[in-house]
Amino acid sequence: MNSPFSISAFSDSKNRLYLYRIFIGLSLICFTYFIGSALIAEDYKEKISKWPMEMMGTEHSPKSNFCRNQCRPPGSESLPEGIIVRTSNFELRPLWDSSLAKEKLKPSLNLLAIAVGVKQKEIVNKTVEKFLSNDFVIMLFHYDGIVDEWSDLRWNNRVIHVSAKNQTKWWFAKRFLHPDIVAEYDYIFLWDEDLDVENFNPQRYINIIRSEGLEISQPALDPVKSVVHHPITARRKNEILHRRFYKSKGSGLCDENSTTPPCTGWVEMMAPAFSKAAWQCVWYMIQNDLIHAWGLDRQMGYCAQGDRVKNVGVVNSEYIVHLGLPTLGVLDKNKESSEQLRVDNRPAVRRQSFIEMQKFSQRWSDAVNNSKCWIDMYKQTDQHRN
Repeated sequence: MNSPFSISAFSDSKNRLYLYRIFIGLSLICFTYFIGSALIAEDYKEKISKWPMEMMGTEHSPKSNFCRNQCRPPGSESLPEGIIVRTSNFELRPLWDSSLAKEKLKPSLNLLAIAVGVKQKEIVNKTVEKFLSNDFVIMLFHYDGIVDEWSDLRWNNRVIHVSAKNQTKWWFAKRFLHPDIVAEYDYIFLWDEDLDVENFNPQRYINIIRSEGLEISQPALDPVKSVVHHPITARRKNEILHRRFYKSKGSGLCDENSTTPPCTGWVEMMAPAFSKAAWQCVWYMIQNDLIHAWGLDRQMGYCAQGDRVKNVGVVNSEYIVHLGLPTLGVLDKNKESSEQLRVDNRPAVRRQSFIEMQKFSQRWSDAVNNSKCWIDMYKQTDQHRN
């Protein structure tokens, strides 16, 4: 006869086995549920991502493949293509009454940017008036921080003013003349302020460089009235333009066989003019921290869109006078209420320019040595010609 204790023990053991089986079953159900949910969610997500194409019946169409492979500006992927504006310009727009904008039917195709100080206001005024009359967009970089004192000039409200104290035109150009901003202009003129343009016609100049295929150019300097630092920039009276100069004595000989700057393929950084394509290249070469751009002229030919011997030149028939006036580095400070003290930092500016030229030269050498894909087209060309 079984005791009550043995019957109770058997019953407890049976109950535990039953509960254990229920627990295992529930665990399997939960595991299956979570795995299934994850798979279903992933499948649902995939279907949702395909839903627009499925609704339009384009999931496997050539159009969908084309759209996937289409190059889009970074950040615009979520926008319809027709609303994307890739470039901009400096055209001034009316604050109200948009019909006023229709008065100017022909947009400006060229840009003049000048670094200016109020001391050269009279000279700059003549330059701006001449370029505006030839349908240029004008941008003034005020390196002395003075803008209001230009407001008495009749064209003041027609030009773009940008102000930052003690900065060079190359500092301004790197920050405000990005290729996407100036993409609508055929030519970009980046000039100094101390230039006399009495014998210069902008439109005739553009006609010449366009017909001659000059991607990078400058107007020649009047050799009598100008401060001329480089012989290649001096005007030749009987030639429309020239692409090289000749030197038969001293160091650095230049002859008909020379293929390197400054004998050929070279312009001075004082009054360069760039085609749209050339400027897109030059902008990338300008260093953010080397604001004087010394040394840049030696490598400018790499942006000439081909052979620098042919595509870089100096125009003689439209020429200017380089006045050589003191600009950056000369400051007037009030010593007393009735007296001014002139501080001339030009020697320090020149030293900094030389330092930056050495830095740029080193960066160029490092870039050439470390670039795995770049090919020096001019090195091969020079070796072939020599």
